[in-house]
Amino acid sequence: MKILVTGANGFLGYYLVKQLMDKGFFVIATGKGACRVPVKQSDSFVYSEMDFTDPFRVHDVFAQMRPDAVIHSGAMSKPDECEQDQWGAYRVNVEGTISLLLNAAEYKSHFIFLSTDFVFDGIKGMYQENDLANPVNYYGKTKSEAEEAVKEYEYGWSIVRTITVYGKSYTGRKSFPELIKEKLEKKEVYYVFDDQVRTPTYAEDLVSGIVSVIEKKATGIYHLSGGEILTPYQMACEVADYLQMDRSLLKPVTASELSQPALRPLKTGFITGKAKRDLGFKSIGFREGLEKTFS
Repeated sequence: MKILVTGANGFLGYYLVKQLMDKGFFVIATGKGACRVPVKQSDSFVYSEMDFTDPFRVHDVFAQMRPDAVIHSGAMSKPDECEQDQWGAYRVNVEGTISLLLNAAEYKSHFIFLSTDFVFDGIKGMYQENDLANPVNYYGKTKSEAEEAVKEYEYGWSIVRTITVYGKSYTGRKSFPELIKEKLEKKEVYYVFDDQVRTPTYAEDLVSGIVSVIEKKATGIYHLSGGEILTPYQMACEVADYLQMDRSLLKPVTASELSQPALRPLKTGFITGKAKRDLGFKSIGFREGLEKTFS
């Protein structure tokens, strides 16, 4: 079975490629620029440079590779950047997704779209799959609109929403715990939100859930996240304590005290019962995730 992965050079790309290869799938990794996925060359791995906002390149790669499934993990995902460059965010997150869907339909590929808790407004928290999307920033709006396009796909589709994914960075930008470690090593004071609630997700757990979606041919919406409810400040303090570093450098703030271009939903968090039931999804605790991140 051939699986095409977008955003393979990003943070999650390594985890996706590795687990898929370990499961015996043929992986078509795609991304901008040269391959940065640190895996050994193999008969079950190929890298194709592909900007998924370029419809001609997308067509060529799909025509050559004819994937059985697509995992669309590539995105413009920094909320502030999306707020400041709304056209760019729309082009990447919405138009890019539609281009991939049109090409996937040619080969009846199972289409798996990676989405976010930011499709919700953050008023009630602990969301289930059937809760109404109501984003408060432009990033969330583009992901919500892309979700609507995925739902119109005529073949098998899955939307996997997740929250605050972390782990050891092999490619792409650092995860939140690694960023905290870097700030503390530099003895920098760092202001962290303490009025937002999340259920942080260890990267390997998320990818295991995505692989299960493929193996079980599961369709529909699934929430995959950790089970612990933490604020970013609480997460940062756990990082400092685990690394035995000075947590006094971490300063709790509220959204009203530290303005950003994009609003953030205050309370998200996921109820993952459906994923546990249908996919056998499991998640580790944040402390165990930190042990794996810094091992």
